[in-house]
Formats: sequence, structure tokens, C-alpha cells
Amino acid sequence: MGRFDGKVAVITGASRGIGLAVAQRLVDDGAKVVITARKEPALTEAVQALGEDRAAFVAGSADDESHQDETIATAVERFGGLDFLVNNTGINPVYGPVKDMDTGAANKIMGVNVLGALAWASKAHTAGLAERNGAIVNIASVAGIRPAPGIGMYGTSKAAVIHLTEELAVEFGPGVRVNAVAPAVVKTKFATALYEGREDEVIQPYPLKRLGAPEDIAGPVAFLLSQDAAWMTGQTVVIDGGVTLSGGV
Repeated sequence: MGRFDGKVAVITGASRGIGLAVAQRLVDDGAKVVITARKEPALTEAVQALGEDRAAFVAGSADDESHQDETIATAVERFGGLDFLVNNTGINPVYGPVKDMDTGAANKIMGVNVLGALAWASKAHTAGLAERNGAIVNIASVAGIRPAPGIGMYGTSKAAVIHLTEELAVEFGPGVRVNAVAPAVVKTKFATALYEGREDEVIQPYPLKRLGAPEDIAGPVAFLLSQDAAWMTGQTVVIDGGVTLSGGV
């Protein structure tokens, strides 16, 4: 018996990286999952790895309302309901100072990372999370806790996600718990530009002397969704190998 037997989760941005690791952890613990991303071939491969009897996918853009509706409906119709939401989708299409940020790019970052997370949470709540004693975990970032030169608008969006987590925790209680995790650099395709070719240099401020792996994030996310965290809501758990202790991001 797994601790998530009978539970159903939607995980956004889960064809690879942190999202896929979370999906795998939840499936290993007994859950059924619906995963999303933009590209169908990667999703097909991910579902095959997770097990087609325990996983399904819906391809689309995370900030598209019809995609959100279709995904929630798939969870309810295919697996019988919805207990968990993991808001993992995040974008950072530009690198550079916030003062030079193109307004269109800034709007896109905030739209996907913040307003998208809000829309997914609202739709999941409407789908019956409270009736099933559900939980939401938002994937934030240590860049949302302190300045992160070069990815400042991304960090600004993640700071908003952290505050959104707190607001939703108040509004969705007592039936739904809402928490977040704030990772430092995790070795995924999304974060490649932050460490590729200079990993030995990048890890120096980390007391644990390594970057994160997707599985390092999946475990704490599973904990926050579980009844082991039944009296936790509105919290952001930093998962950073200790780097913020030494002033790094």
C-alpha cells in the first residue's frame, strides 16, 4: 500500500526535469497522475515510463485556459477526481538586467509563472480539492527570496508565487493546504545556462558541494502533499544545498 493510493494529481510542466521527477515519486507512492507540457512526443515518452495505467497527459500551453480546463477534466474523467496540484511550469525566456527587460517578455513571464499558477489553482479548487482534503504545491525558487542578477524578472515572478501561496493558503483553508518549495540550481535542461561548462565553479558556495537533482525536489514536494504535512499551509520550503546560507542564489 502506498501513501497516495487512491489519490490523483495534476502536475504541470512534467515531461522532464523536476515535474517528471515529482510525477514519478507520486506514482511510486500509489498516485495516478495527469501531466502537462507543450510537446506531445515528450509527454508520450514520459507516460510510457510512468505507466499508462497510472498516468495520462494533456499537451498544451500552461497559460491557455482551454488547456487548463481539459487537463482538470481529464483527471476527473480518467481517474475519478483530483486531490493534488503541483504548479511546476515556469519560463525564463530572457537573461539580463530587469531595467533592460522587454515589456512583452516581462508580461509573458508574469503571465505564465504567476497568473498561470493562480488559474490552475482556482480551477483545481473548483474541481473539488476541498471535498477531497486536497493540497497544492507551487514550485518557486530561491531567486524569489533574494536578488538574482541576470534572472531578476524570473525571480520577481517567483517572489509573487511565494506570496500567492500565502494568499491561497488563507483563502482555500481549511479544506485545501497550499505550500511551495524554493529550489536553488537544479540540473535540468531549463537551468543549463546557469551551470553548463562551469559546474565546479558554480557549486563552490554550496555547503553540500553539488547542484540539485530533480529527485531532491520530488521528495519534499511529496512530503508537502502528504498527511505528514497535515498542519502545514502557506509555507515555502527552501531546498538549496545550503547555498543561501553563504549568500549565494
